[in-house]
Amino acid sequence: MRPQRASSRVLRRYGLLLLFAAGMLALVLALLHWHSRSRAIPQIRAVAVLPLENPGADATRYLADGITDTLISDLGRISSVRVTSRASAMSLRQTNRTIPEIAHELGVDAVVDGSVIRNANQIQITAQLSDGKTGRHLWKRECAGQISNSLQLASDMAHDLAAQFNMGASPQARINSAGPRQIDSGAQDAYLQGEYFMNRSTPGSYQEAIGYFQSAIEKDPSFAPAYAGLGAVYWKLGEYGLLKYSTAYSNAQWAARKAIELDTNISEAHTVLAQTLADLDWDWKAAEVEFRRAIQLNPSSSAARFAYAHYLEKTGRIQEAITEAETGSRLDPISLDAYDRVAHVYYFSRQYDRGLESIRKAAELYRTSANPLHWDLAVIYVEKGNLQKAIDQFQIIGDLPHVLGHMGNAYARAGQIENAKRMIAKLLEHVAKDGLGTYEIALIYAGLGCKDEAFAWLGKSYQTRDKGLTFLKIDPCVDPLRSDPRFKNLLRRVGLTG
Repeated sequence: MRPQRASSRVLRRYGLLLLFAAGMLALVLALLHWHSRSRAIPQIRAVAVLPLENPGADATRYLADGITDTLISDLGRISSVRVTSRASAMSLRQTNRTIPEIAHELGVDAVVDGSVIRNANQIQITAQLSDGKTGRHLWKRECAGQISNSLQLASDMAHDLAAQFNMGASPQARINSAGPRQIDSGAQDAYLQGEYFMNRSTPGSYQEAIGYFQSAIEKDPSFAPAYAGLGAVYWKLGEYGLLKYSTAYSNAQWAARKAIELDTNISEAHTVLAQTLADLDWDWKAAEVEFRRAIQLNPSSSAARFAYAHYLEKTGRIQEAITEAETGSRLDPISLDAYDRVAHVYYFSRQYDRGLESIRKAAELYRTSANPLHWDLAVIYVEKGNLQKAIDQFQIIGDLPHVLGHMGNAYARAGQIENAKRMIAKLLEHVAKDGLGTYEIALIYAGLGCKDEAFAWLGKSYQTRDKGLTFLKIDPCVDPLRSDPRFKNLLRRVGLTG
């Protein structure tokens, strides 16, 4: 019996040793795999997608841009990875900078570039991921298919890219990710052209965008992104004074609600809905819910961040607005629009020198004198007392109602009464033509010290739900009216008290 017990003990001992050795081998293999992967793909917390090239095919530029936008948008839904916004990425089209130079300028760990080639009804998408520090290629993929599946191919590419990031996709990202859906090829093409023309940002291109989005909806009434795009372009028409506010914002709200009804995970639709709830309905609480939802769906959306900052400043939550705007600027570090939005927030927070610094940086970066910079300079110069400099800047921009109103206010404060009245006369033409300009006339009368006339025009603004009233709580131009009980009553009616 003793030899059997000894043999049993030996077997158990060898068994334990073998088990231990197997465990150690598994651990070593796991460590080797982790080490090799960590060397192949460094940890990526921020990424930029450069505009995909479409070699020798300007007629299909809209297709390459649309696929780029899809990659940016889908990657943005991965909340653990910061994705540089479209505007900053597009500003680097056809750049001669190296990958490390681009990564440094955008503040990212990695850069994606690639190409889109269309051949009749076929499309080929190529994307590669490069290390931001060394420029070393980390990953590359090519996919091809029917042109009618181009958006789905781009979405699949985004998910493959996300899998290369060490932290992978977040649980929220998996929730946000919609399954594949067959899209009418004509609707998809019209949608991509609508996005392309909307992003060109001219009055004429906005009208073309509306036509394309409506065409996409006619071809596929269940295509949610087309409604989201339609809502966004109508919002822009109202925001820039190119269409009567109530008309533009009502159309924008209808389209945004329809998009959300079809697909609740479209961040852009929630952003547009939030803006219309604030500026059209004055439903400030509901608007904040939608802003937060938009950011939850795509934390990398600089558009949602800046829009929310705009909301926060209007409601008097200035420090929160600055924080949100600065977050937006990190997502959109080299776009003119980002500098404009940040300067805007500093203006309404009465931090005029910081606003001027933002404008200076934009001018140095772009070496341009775009209208947004003229506007920002003008309104800041007014409040710093440099009235003639302000007027000079306003005159460069043109005769839009908001420009005429603030220029008239500057004339009034400079004692140039006749010029101020001339601005009122021009605004009256706008009021008669399209209902725009009632709030701006009130600003001029406030500058002239004519309180009764100012409140009379503010009353007309209230009747037409003029967007200008949403600035009542923070607009420096109405400071002469703040001590009047009528002002507090108007604030209450717009929902901006408390």
